[in-house]
Amino acid sequence: MQSLWMLFASFMFAAMGVCVKLASEQFSTSEIVMYRGVVGVAVLFTIIKLQGGKFTTTMPGAHLWRGLVGVVSLWLWFYAIAKLPLATAMTLNYMAPIWIAVWLFAMGWWHAKNQVKWPLLAAVGMSFVGVTLLLQPAFHANQLTPALIALSSSVLSAMAYMQVRKLGLAGEPENRVVFYFSVMNLLAGIAGNFVFAGDQGAVWHPIHTVHGGLLLLGIGICATSAQIAMTRAYRLGQTLVVANLQYTGIVFSSVWGVLVFGDAFSWLSWVGIGLILVSGVAATFYNTRNTERGKAIAITDPIASEV
Repeated sequence: MQSLWMLFASFMFAAMGVCVKLASEQFSTSEIVMYRGVVGVAVLFTIIKLQGGKFTTTMPGAHLWRGLVGVVSLWLWFYAIAKLPLATAMTLNYMAPIWIAVWLFAMGWWHAKNQVKWPLLAAVGMSFVGVTLLLQPAFHANQLTPALIALSSSVLSAMAYMQVRKLGLAGEPENRVVFYFSVMNLLAGIAGNFVFAGDQGAVWHPIHTVHGGLLLLGIGICATSAQIAMTRAYRLGQTLVVANLQYTGIVFSSVWGVLVFGDAFSWLSWVGIGLILVSGVAATFYNTRNTERGKAIAITDPIASEV
């Protein structure tokens, strides 16, 4: 039953995507990243204090690298959500396990004297067929660039995910990991608004409506609560079950996209989403059950993150 926390986490991440897409009409991507960091820092600071935890760490470099990669990935993902149908952006971002599978396949090939891990190879190939089917409409709707940005986000997300695993196996508490990631969100959002400023300088859009304020608050609350629920699911549930339940986020985002934004997909697009979902589940199953890294993760307390 503890694994079912992942269903709640997936639902909240999908709800966050809705808020991001709506908020993009009023705020820049930098501002959304910043406000997401503000809420995350406030909530996690309070949780760590109440639990009597510490903010000091013996791995500042690892936290910094995880934060940099994660923030860039989050930035690209939020941009893609603003430009693409919600289900498309979410599905492309959820390809992170496929890139991890590519990495494991490459390492297996390198270290095992050309040994081919056919299950991983099949999952990777199936996922790219799914991407091809899903992105067909993008070529006709001038959405190829944001689609490629979403794919790039998933690559960086895989790198961040592996770094989070490394921190977890080294004994770093999950709240501390996510807290420093939220701090990086806050700082990167502020810096980004100046870096991408035009000739007139940085523009800060005021929160002049209750609707806008609630959207920004919703982004932070949904993301932070999803991270906490995901972490609880990984800590107390069955790792393989939890990892595969994460893909329900694609289903939730598809429903949100149809109901809220009136997104419409051709049958080829739906087939593509299905292939990516199935291949991601297959890659996760193989990574967890049949690799030394997966077995090491399964017997520890894995910590999870948004990216």
